[in-house]
Parts: sequence; C-alpha cells; structure tokens
Amino acid sequence: MTPEEFRTAGHALVDWIADHRARLADLPVRAVTSPGEVAAALPILPPDGVEPVEALLADLERVVVPGITQVQHPRNFGWFPANASLASALGDLASTGLGAIGLSWQSAPALTEVEEVVCDWMRRLTGLSPAWKGVIQDTSSTAVLVALLAARERAGGHCALGGGLQACPAPLTVYTTAHAHSSVVKAVLLAGFGRENLRLVDVDPVSYAMDPAALRRAVEADVTAGRRPAAVVATLGTTGTTAVDPLPAVVAVAREHGMWVHVDAALAGSALLLPEFRWLADGLEPAAGPDGAGGADSLAWNPHKWMGTALDCALLYLRDPEQLVRVMSTDPSYLRSAADGRVTQYRDWGIPLGRRFRALKLWFHLRLDGVEAIRARLRRDLDNARWLAEQVTADPEWRVLAPVPLQTVCARHQPPGLPADDGDALDRHTLAWVEAVNASGRAFLTPAQLDGRWMARVSVGAEPTEREDVAALWELMRTAARDAG
Repeated sequence: MTPEEFRTAGHALVDWIADHRARLADLPVRAVTSPGEVAAALPILPPDGVEPVEALLADLERVVVPGITQVQHPRNFGWFPANASLASALGDLASTGLGAIGLSWQSAPALTEVEEVVCDWMRRLTGLSPAWKGVIQDTSSTAVLVALLAARERAGGHCALGGGLQACPAPLTVYTTAHAHSSVVKAVLLAGFGRENLRLVDVDPVSYAMDPAALRRAVEADVTAGRRPAAVVATLGTTGTTAVDPLPAVVAVAREHGMWVHVDAALAGSALLLPEFRWLADGLEPAAGPDGAGGADSLAWNPHKWMGTALDCALLYLRDPEQLVRVMSTDPSYLRSAADGRVTQYRDWGIPLGRRFRALKLWFHLRLDGVEAIRARLRRDLDNARWLAEQVTADPEWRVLAPVPLQTVCARHQPPGLPADDGDALDRHTLAWVEAVNASGRAFLTPAQLDGRWMARVSVGAEPTEREDVAALWELMRTAARDAG
C-alpha cells in the first residue's frame, strides 16, 4: 500500500469509525453471535490478490460488529468502563503510523521522552509527589507482575542472580484479599511464589476492605513459622465492589516486616484526577517527619479504563525504580550507545524489549479532550452512580449490597414471597433477570458473587452515558426482575 492508497483507505476507515460511534446507541449492547459464528463467516484462506477497502469495511460491518459487546455504548454497565476516546484513538493511529520501536532511548528518543513527560503530567494531575517515577505498561496485570518480581528479589536478596527461589533460606509469602483482581493470583504464580505462599487476608464484612488486624495476624503467623513476608497487594477500588483497602494501616504492618507494598488502583486511579478524591491515596506517600517512614513502593492504574484512553495504557509508578531496573536490566551489545547512563532505558522497567509508542494515546487524549472535560465526566459518573444507589435503596424489594465509594453499584432484588433464606432460589432469580436485561440488547451489566451469592454489578462510566441512560437501565432492571419473579 502506497502513502496515497493509505490516504484513501484511511479516510474511508475514519469515516466508518465516526459513523459507528454516532450510531452506537441503536446497536444491541451485547454481542449477538453464537460460538463459532464469526469464524464460520470468514474464508478458510486469505485472498491472493488485492481487495478494495470497501469490501473489507463491509465485512467489518457484517461480521465483526455483531461479534462485539459494544463497551463504548451509552448503556454498557458491565465489567468496568473500557472507554476508548476518539482523541486517544487518533494517538494510537499516530503511534502505529510512525512505526517507532522502543528498544532503547537511541532507537526512538521521542518515544522515551514523551513517555517521561506524560507520566510526569499524570503524576502532577493525581497529586503524587516528585518521588514517584512512572512508566507505561500494557495493563495493570503486567504491572502487578513486574512489581512482585521486584518484591521477590528484594525479599530474597536478589536470588534470581544466583540459585533462584530454590536458594532462598525461607519461603517468601504474599498477602492480598479474595476481592483483589485475579491478576494478583496469576502474578504470584508467574513470579514463582507458589499458591501455597499466597495469603488471602480477611476483609471487613461491611466495607469488604482488607482488615489490617487480620493482615497482621497472617504475617506474624508466617514469621513464627519461619517464612519471609515479601509483599502485600492493596487494592483501591476492588473489581467486585470498588472497596478501598485501608492503605495507611496496611503500610504500617508491611513496614514492620520490610515488605513491598504494591497498590492496585486499576479503575479507581482515574478518581485521583479529582482533588476531592485524593483521600484514596492516603498512606501512599511516606509519613511527614525526619525519618519519612512508610509509604507504598509501587502504584498502578489504568487510564484505559474509566479515564478513557484507548486500551492498552497502564501507568506504573515506583518510588525507587532502581529496584526494578536491577531485576529487569538487560544490556545486549547491539543496543549500547553513547547516551547510556544519561537517559532512561524503559526496556529495563518491564518485561518486553520492544515497546510501542503508547504515550501518544495519552498525549493526544489529554491535549484534544482536555483535563477539565475528563474531570467533569468523572464527576457526572459518580453522581449518576449515587443517584442509582438512592433509587435502589428506596425500593423495598431491592438492596444495595456494598458501599458505593466510586461509580459501581452492587444490587440485588428480593422477590416478594421468596424466603430470604432460600439462597439457591435467589441466585436463580438474580441470574435470570440479569440475563433478561442482557438478552434484550438494550443494556448490559455483569453478575458477580458477593459472600457466596449472586448479585448484579452496575458499573457506571461509559463515555456517552448520561442520566437518562442510567434511568432507563433502572427501569429495565425492575421490569426484568418482576417478570423473572
């Protein structure tokens, strides 16, 4: 494809994307295809010759669109906000169009330095101190793995440089809660700690946040048994209920035992853009005073969720990047240059050697949409979630099951006449009415389990979602629950 051919095809694609976004509200929210249907609609082999862009766009419309749950839809309330602002989509196009590869500073100085600047912009916008240095990872799943690798090496005396975990004099343990993201468990396994060395700490039965006293008991029991506590993963905004772990108390326990503290704020980090939500980060920084004790070691959050930068764009901040660089550093001869020692080599801040120019997505998003517009949208979503929680609470047949610190409402319907202690029947009822909502195509939300029973999670935060969309969902929920009862 020549540049002129690209120009023609690119204009057609941009027009198609703009039209698609403009008509999203008219599409079913949930994917409407059956397993194997998309694959069956595609030829066994690619074409031998050139196809016109019009044919490709027709297949995009005919085959691909029905096979996608439209998470940009104004009535998508499932999982978490997975926004992809069109401003950041332009940055993604620029990144791919430039085709830069971040093997080293020398391979693309702008890739490194724009990333440094954008990470610092976000640090300032979220109120973090200059002690934090940032890097862009693909997701918070990778960020927690990278953090736990650094934690493992610090606790194990950099055992990877010798005999590995087998050479450690004591098993290394990691602490989190059952409400933490599933990526924490995966990271514990991939980092070699082993499932037997993962401790799921009890939570407060009302807030579902980590219980610091239970953390202390778990850590002290491991120390008594001859194990070495290595890390604790605290969550600001858990996946199920958006619970906020009490970071100051968690950090206090961790510091007594020299543990690494990683803070997973994948969704809730966006709220730090709002000054009134800076309380989320209490305990993140070292305490004031001459010793500067306490504070977390790493923090990760995803602009590609609620904030709206297109996937994949996760920020990882570290107070001491050298701990990570020592673990991840590679120095192949073919990447050495005269700039070494004077520049940041982001290949040593994560797993991949080659890195994409992800910072352009964030750069375009911030510049073309503007920070104040993003803040206004976050406040709108918070207000809409509070409104929905009030409606649910006011209906005697419905319950809000967990506090609503952010934009997620956990709800359950109790049909009249159904015994309150018949949990299995209540589960069947919940799953039935949630499926009815989703099958309608008029909205989408996701069920999840809380205290062993099913509930509905309403995650408010799609970019085009307004109050009338939330009100329409509430009416649909009540109708579906009544019909399922």
